[in-house]
Amino acid sequence: MTGAASPVDDRRARRNAIILALAQALYGATFTALVVSAGLVGVQLAPSPSWATLPMSMAIVGTALTTFPISVMMRHTGRRAGFIMAALAGALGSAIGMVAIFLRSFELFLAGCFIIGVYQASASYYRFAAADTASQSFRPKAISWVMTGGVAAALIGTVLVMASVDLLAPVTFAGTWLVMALLAFAGSIVLLALDIPAMQTSAAPSGRPLRVIALQPRYIVAALSAVLAYGIMVLVMTATPVAMLGCGFSVQDSSWVIQWHALAMFVPSFFTGNLIARFGAGKVSAAGMALLVAAAISGLMGVHFENFAVGLILLGLGWNLGFLGGTTMLTETYEPEEKNKAEGLNDLVIFFTTAVTSLSAGKLLDWFGWSGVNYAVFPMVILAVAMIAWLALTQRASRPQPGQVSS
Repeated sequence: MTGAASPVDDRRARRNAIILALAQALYGATFTALVVSAGLVGVQLAPSPSWATLPMSMAIVGTALTTFPISVMMRHTGRRAGFIMAALAGALGSAIGMVAIFLRSFELFLAGCFIIGVYQASASYYRFAAADTASQSFRPKAISWVMTGGVAAALIGTVLVMASVDLLAPVTFAGTWLVMALLAFAGSIVLLALDIPAMQTSAAPSGRPLRVIALQPRYIVAALSAVLAYGIMVLVMTATPVAMLGCGFSVQDSSWVIQWHALAMFVPSFFTGNLIARFGAGKVSAAGMALLVAAAISGLMGVHFENFAVGLILLGLGWNLGFLGGTTMLTETYEPEEKNKAEGLNDLVIFFTTAVTSLSAGKLLDWFGWSGVNYAVFPMVILAVAMIAWLALTQRASRPQPGQVSS
């Protein structure tokens, strides 16, 4: 006689998700402050206005170049050690940025931003780490829980900029970067409580080759959804503070807009997991793309404060649905022993793409103005929606028809 299946105990997964949400909040606050201030510091230090967004690009290049190595390292050291070391790198990069602002050295500031990219590279794995100890039913919620840490980040990060911009006056923004260093260090302390067993490693390759994993139609569409959602968001978000400054708005004005944008990015995480469970990751990603188009339309309708605010709110909502939908799809394409290489490739592509879009933001602003940034959204959304539709049609065609016997 077969007994009833034992219920899955997700207590450790819930605890880890809460810890990772706190770590996400501290990382997010640090990175939100970077987003608000990096372009404005770039305007002060860069040799040309077209290079004002280069500091943000350098942070993302740092992320892109270290995403895959960090994934490989964590396979040997475990998630916790990798996360802690990267948070300490974030503290170091922020401290270097502060010194660079004092010295008015654009090159040193770029170096500090690059090192902060290591912090972002590891934080991009927080959502995957939440899934490590979670049951299949709890996994979408665990990922969403982690992303809710961004709600606190949105509040802390933008208030931090407004409160600390003149903390070390007369050197503008130096105080902001000092506080960023302290937040990143606090993140390393929080991560000490993480409880994720290290995977057993072996000399022999485990799982399928990366090429086989990456050529699955579902992997391609999942990665593309996340890549384009992130790329579009970074393109518009990076350009916004600089564009608002050019339209006569203050640092406080752009900080409020970025705060509402960041809230829109993460508040939906309270229910995005439920939406994905009910409607499917593909449909949720497609809805996110529609919101990204709406954000671009708002930006094209004018350069008033409300245009920037509404556009950035829609941008955040679209990113949340598109990115989490893609992330959830991705977790369904690999086995546990394949996760490091599958996740590493995904995030490598994401951050190389966002490095290009963040640098493009400054160039588009300089050459074509704010409207050029918003027009660039449309072809990327069209590509993403076309690929999601292709996957849906492919899956429908592969299902057995009524009355058809599957082999």
